Amino acid sequence: MQTVNTLLISAIKETENLKQGEVFLLRDLFKGYVWNRIPRSHRLLLGTLFLNHVNTSKIQIQAIEKTSSGQQKYVVIVREKIVLSD
Repeated sequence: MQTVNTLLISAIKETENLKQGEVFLLRDLFKGYVWNRIPRSHRLLLGTLFLNHVNTSKIQIQAIEKTSSGQQKYVVIVREKIVLSD
């Protein structure tokens, strides 16, 4: 089983595949069977850590409303290609 920190890094990397304006849940960043294998306590902690990362970093994702089941929704607010020069 992966650690929560490893799962967080994986989720953050997966956000790179999202397009501007796309609305998603944290669970959408994982394959269904992977998400289902994560213990509930780890999923709750992962959700807290991901929300904290969104709120404290320069990532271009914003937390929006919650679903009726209490899951946090997110939206990609800006998606720009970063060009690194040598």
